[in-house]
Amino acid sequence: MRKLFSFFTGLNRSTFAAKRFVGSMDDTGSAIVEMALSSSVLFAMFFGMFEMSMASYTYHYVSDAAREGSRYAIVRGSTSCHNTGLTGCGATSDSIATYVKGLGYPGINSSNMTVTTTWYTPSAGTPTTWTLCSTGTCNAPGYLVKVNVVYAFPFSVPFVPSRTINVGSTSQMVISQ
Repeated sequence: MRKLFSFFTGLNRSTFAAKRFVGSMDDTGSAIVEMALSSSVLFAMFFGMFEMSMASYTYHYVSDAAREGSRYAIVRGSTSCHNTGLTGCGATSDSIATYVKGLGYPGINSSNMTVTTTWYTPSAGTPTTWTLCSTGTCNAPGYLVKVNVVYAFPFSVPFVPSRTINVGSTSQMVISQ
C-alpha cells in the first residue's frame, strides 16, 4: 500500500520526514528579518528628515546671502568714497558676487551658487516705478539694486533618485551712498 501511495503522489518516506521537520520549526529567525526591514524604512525616514533640515538651512542661508549682497551694494554706491573710508567704491555685479560667495557658511559650496545683480533707475514723476538701468552709472544713490542668489542643493535620500533642487531668494534695496 505504501508503494502504491508513493507511486500516485510521488512522495516517499524521506519527503514525509522533511515535512515533519519543517512543520516543527519555530519563529526564531523572523525577528531578525522584521528588524532588518523595519529599520531600513526607519533609517530612510531619518535621513529624509535630515536632508529636509539641510534644505531648510540652505534656504535660510540663501535668503541671508541675498540680503547681505544687496546691503553690500547700497553702502558702496557710486558716491560712497566721498564721505566714508570704504575701499572698493562703486559696487559692481562681479564684486557683489565675490562678496556673497565669500560669506562662507558651513556646509554650503559656493561653486554651486549663482549671484545675479540687476540695477533699476527711478522713473520720473513716480518713485515707485522702476525701469531697468542698462547704460551710465547704475549704482548712483536713489537707484534700486536687486540681488538674486540661487543655490543648487544636492538632494539625496535613500531609495529616492538623487537630484538637484534650486533654492533661490531675491533681495532689493535703494542705494543710499
